[in-house]
Amino acid sequence: MSEQWISDRMRNIDASGIRKVFDLAASMENPINLSIGQPHFDTPQSVKDALCKAVQDGHNAYSQTQGIRPLVSAIQKQVDAEYGHSDREAFLTSGTSGALMLTLCTLINPGDEVIVFDPWFVMYKHLTTLAGGKCVEVSTYPDFRIRPEAVEAAITDRTKVIIFNSPANPTGAVATEEEAKALAEIAAKHDIALISDEIYRSFCYDRPFVSPASWNADTIVIDGFSKSHSMTGLRLGFAHGPAAIIQQMMKLQQFTFVCAPHPVQWAGLSALNVDLSGRSAEYAAKRDLMVSELKDDFEIHGGEGAFYLFLKAPWGTGTEFVTKAIQNNLLIIPGSVFSPSDTHFRLSFAAEDETLLKGAEVLRTLARQA
Repeated sequence: MSEQWISDRMRNIDASGIRKVFDLAASMENPINLSIGQPHFDTPQSVKDALCKAVQDGHNAYSQTQGIRPLVSAIQKQVDAEYGHSDREAFLTSGTSGALMLTLCTLINPGDEVIVFDPWFVMYKHLTTLAGGKCVEVSTYPDFRIRPEAVEAAITDRTKVIIFNSPANPTGAVATEEEAKALAEIAAKHDIALISDEIYRSFCYDRPFVSPASWNADTIVIDGFSKSHSMTGLRLGFAHGPAAIIQQMMKLQQFTFVCAPHPVQWAGLSALNVDLSGRSAEYAAKRDLMVSELKDDFEIHGGEGAFYLFLKAPWGTGTEFVTKAIQNNLLIIPGSVFSPSDTHFRLSFAAEDETLLKGAEVLRTLARQA
């Protein structure tokens, strides 16, 4: 009987993608793990100290829904300095996933269409479904570039939102200024809400980070501390955009997440003073290492930012290749988790160099078994 109680929206959300990979990996001993989508370094000590102090100082009750004033004010100051928009308001969220859920539920009516770029971050499709919308895929294969004409062709009278992600998960692609500007102008021209997921903006290797909010003042920006400060488990994100949208998102947060974790907000205030410049250079070197190790056996595009390479399987489907890799003690993610196409796989280079070299050796060996 209990099966009949489950809502249609939940039946339309497939949670099996990454879980299948980990089910296959359950019997692995000391796997070569290139699947993790988080930094391999620990949270900075000053941030951990600030978190502990906040707990000891009694900052353990609810905060204001929008977040503690010192951190909100500091982020607002940064946002104002970068964009100079008169109508751009910031608030704190329970991670970037919380911010995405709030944004989509604020904007989408049942039946609305949301343009996503294929391959996409896995949450986009499922959170759109939760909000009652439908994803419309715009392919970026084979080079993971955004083509304005393809975006224009995908727009219908039901299009409500475009979700943009740069640097991108899973491809590591970083949008050019031309791509970001064109997308901003298309959204403005057609009166479509543009969400820019900028959680990896600290990790750009080959070109500077650009936000479509630089050309479209109505862009809703999602950001946070998870990747830049290795705070994935602490759940601290933020969003900024037009005040009318942000006020509705805060209203929804009041009745869902309530607030971002209160002591973590004080840790976030400390995190703003951490110098991150060395981390981007460190990950650029790791990207270069993996490209040099794999370029003779794999077709490589993207990888200009974030922690990922999204590689075409040299034989078979992406799932078949990943299954073989797991049988050889290497944990990677099939591209079908992020795309209707089962042609690629994602690896993360957020790992120690020794682990990366072991993983590259397995990948080369498997590629040459074609």
